[in-house]
Amino acid sequence: MSSETETTEDGIVREIGHDEFDPVGTLALILIYFVIIGGLWAFMYFVEFLGNGPTVV
Repeated sequence: MSSETETTEDGIVREIGHDEFDPVGTLALILIYFVIIGGLWAFMYFVEFLGNGPTVV
């Protein structure tokens, strides 16, 4: 069975067309990952450079 079909309890299969498919969960996960990466980047920036002189990485 492909990911574009939906099965009910009665065994009826309904195909979901391109216009009906709405991957909100995937978008939410991607946004959560970007927030985590951004937060970790900000934390690492302040840990690395807070109170220190200029450094060459």
